[in-house]
Amino acid sequence: MNNPYDTYKNNSVFTATKEELTAMLYDGAVRFCNQAIIALENKDMEKANEMIKRTQAIIQEFRLTLDKKYEISAQLDNLYEYMLHRLIQANIKKDLAILTTVRDDIKEMRDTWKEAIKLSRINSTSGTKVLNS
Repeated sequence: MNNPYDTYKNNSVFTATKEELTAMLYDGAVRFCNQAIIALENKDMEKANEMIKRTQAIIQEFRLTLDKKYEISAQLDNLYEYMLHRLIQANIKKDLAILTTVRDDIKEMRDTWKEAIKLSRINSTSGTKVLNS
């Protein structure tokens, strides 16, 4: 029998817009960073390594899916590349400070992304009202 939470989670992914999927990936990266931080604090190096690698996979996915026709893509690519470099350093050195900084950077990007989604929806809604007036 299926777990209702798993069913809900699967449905939310399959019905999400591209923008919402990106937000979910940011949430996942933050969650994995938090789990890595806790693992490092608990001296669980194997789990820390796994959680950092999961974070890296999400950041790498962001790099691979950038739409190069937009000017900002090059800037985001540089930022993502820097984050990957820092995650590798955090993993090698088992450095909480580096990992915390990267986590905070991802949180800031996630929050900015969610705000952009909200503004986009407001603008599209207000645009529709103007067109229908």
